[in-house]
Amino acid sequence: MFYQIPSFLLDVIVGLLGGACLLRLYMQYHRVPFGNPLGRFVFALSDWIVLPLRKIVPSVKRWDLASLIAAWLLVMLKYLLLMLLGGVMRLSVLPLLSIFGLLQLAVSGLTALLVVYAVLSWVPNVSSMLRDLVERLAEPLVRPLRKVVPLVGGVDLSPLVAIVLLQVGAIILGNLLAGAYALGR
Repeated sequence: MFYQIPSFLLDVIVGLLGGACLLRLYMQYHRVPFGNPLGRFVFALSDWIVLPLRKIVPSVKRWDLASLIAAWLLVMLKYLLLMLLGGVMRLSVLPLLSIFGLLQLAVSGLTALLVVYAVLSWVPNVSSMLRDLVERLAEPLVRPLRKVVPLVGGVDLSPLVAIVLLQVGAIILGNLLAGAYALGR
């Protein structure tokens, strides 16, 4: 219990802040405008860590590396705090754990995006601003799949296929993370 509660709270905090940094990276890469409520929310959650990093970490083409590094640092801090709470672990595995944890966070965020995208496709009268934003973020994920996944009875199954593929990736990442934990003990 002493480990589970702080672990849960760290997961929530880092999931929110790190997820905002990753969403900022993704939105900037796809040139999605930030003048909407979601964009303002992402900025409000991530400016405190991304803006100072931008002074030392330049962007590369459309990749906002400061946002990526901010998310990675947040995940690394989470694992460091969990290591301190949980006992003996070699710090040398901390960067590896953090990379796998960052990838898991990205997979979780993309899965949530695709679930929202699928639900919005079923609801006809949702605000066009929200629908447009979610479509702009989800389309790069489902567009390649539409070339190989046929419509079934007029229903586009590409979001479902994308979610399944992401979940397979999450399972693989979970096993890699468990292996990294074992390596650190």
